[in-house]
This record gives sequence, structure tokens and C-alpha cells, in this order.
Amino acid sequence: MTRSVRLGVLTPSSNTALEPLTSAIVATVPGASAHFSRFRVTEISLSAQALGQFDDSKILAAADLLADAQVDVIGWSGTAAGWMGFERDLRLAERIRERTGIVATTAVLALNELLALQGIRRLALVTPYTTDVQQRIVANYAAIGIEVVAERHLGICVNHDFALVPESQLDSLLDDVAQAAPQAAVTYCTNLHGARLAAAYEARSGVTLLDTVSTTVWGMLRAAGVPASQVTGWGRLYGW
Repeated sequence: MTRSVRLGVLTPSSNTALEPLTSAIVATVPGASAHFSRFRVTEISLSAQALGQFDDSKILAAADLLADAQVDVIGWSGTAAGWMGFERDLRLAERIRERTGIVATTAVLALNELLALQGIRRLALVTPYTTDVQQRIVANYAAIGIEVVAERHLGICVNHDFALVPESQLDSLLDDVAQAAPQAAVTYCTNLHGARLAAAYEARSGVTLLDTVSTTVWGMLRAAGVPASQVTGWGRLYGW
């Protein structure tokens, strides 16, 4: 008998990429379904207004709505901890669990767990973000002993517009950073259409792609006790 598992996903309000991508990935796992709750995020920058979008109270209110659906796990499919500090997501996951009784994870916590499990210390980074946001992400990884050996960013701050970046452009950026021979490359934004590029990119470059939509799904499945290896066609990370 197939086990039923409900994955609850916290989504930035202006994001149009992660829901269809997450649903497509989860559809490969028998008995699994994805359910979404939004809170307002429209801008990615280091301004006080933009940083304030990630106030825990707003995220927790969205988590409460997922709890009404009796999901098995809650995943924050967003990357703000990359520039705001990894400890933010550690606290957020604990607060969600305390408030709802449901285990929680995030895109960044799952990504960092994958990096640790695989001993990855040389990382390539592709994002749509502005230079100052990118520099914060690079510095936060350096602080935990991970060197960003190559990076590309697009200088965009309007969250809605991230989803408009064509896959062909992402492919080109990923090919560029592969020249630095990283142990893995990351498309670090859950409003990019990067997840479905993984299999072809890995085949031609030999570099594993850790897209943050995919790391969220991997983390949720792991937290729910479901083997991530059931996911097929979405890249190497699910077999790790």
C-alpha cells in the first residue's frame, strides 16, 4: 500500500515558478502531494522594507494555514537566509514546529545539509540578484567554509521578474560557472526555472545542480521519512 504524504510549502506571493515545478517533482513520488500557502514578497534587496518582508510573524501566519490542511511537513521554499543569515532559517523551522506541531525545513537548510553530506567545499552560484545581495550570500558561505569559486548574477530586484529569466539564459550562466570546476552549482532562487535543467546540465558538464526548488522538496521528503530517491528525472541530488 502506497503511503500518503502531504508536503506543505510556504511560497513568496509574487513567485510563479516554484509551485508548478514543485508539483511536477512531487508527482513522481507515489502518494505524495504538494500544498501551498503564500505571504507577501515582492522585492529582493537589502533595504529595510525588503528585509521586513521576511518577518517571522507573516511566515508563521502562512504556516498556520498549511497546518489546517494537516500536512506532514512544512517547507519554506525561499532563499532569504542566504543573505540574512543561516541562523534565521534554523530559528524559523523551530518556531514553525513549536507553533504547529509539524516538522519544518527550508530551501537553504536542505541545501546546506546536502553540501555537508557530500563534503562540498567548492560551489558555483547562479542567481538573479543584485551585486550587494550576491556578496552577502558569498560571504555567508565563506563563513561556513564553503568557497564560491564562480558566480553569476543578473542584477534584478523585482521578485516577479525572476521567473521571466529564460531557461536558455540560465543554461548559459551555468555553463559559464562550470568552467571553474566546482563540486556543485546552485541556482539560488526559488522563482527561477532552474530545476528542470538539472539532468541535461549534469550530463554535459559533469557538475551536480542543486536548484533551491529541488532542495526544498528533498528536505521535505527527508523530514517526512520518504526516500528522496523515488524522485526521478530531476537530477542527481535525489539519489544522494
